[in-house]
Amino acid sequence: VQLQASGGGLVQAGTSLRVSCAASGRTLSSYAIGWFRQVPGKEREFVAGITWNGGSTYYADSVKGRFTISRDNAKNTVYLQMNSLKPEDTAVYYCAAEYGSAWRLKPSSESKEYDYWGQGTQVTVSS
Repeated sequence: VQLQASGGGLVQAGTSLRVSCAASGRTLSSYAIGWFRQVPGKEREFVAGITWNGGSTYYADSVKGRFTISRDNAKNTVYLQMNSLKPEDTAVYYCAAEYGSAWRLKPSSESKEYDYWGQGTQVTVSS
């Protein structure tokens, strides 16, 4: 499966932005999806995840209550709605897909569990 992240941009603190992850090649309904982010010089960190059927979501503490992950399997797309953005949310955001994860009760927060990665989209939050 190929993943294409989009929707990043430059926004002011306190505003909202939605990034999308579109899949091609295979139906996204077979995959759990995670969003990760990375700042230069730092390790990639987990942001949010959703199971293959959308039945369970999981968030990093730093974004809980502000970000919402959702999926539309009919459109082969996963979304990350980001509200109340802060300057520390500035990063390149990557989406990733894990195949064969139907057994999970909640999505994994470990990047090593994900098999496919998109190219990333830059989100910059100004203060």
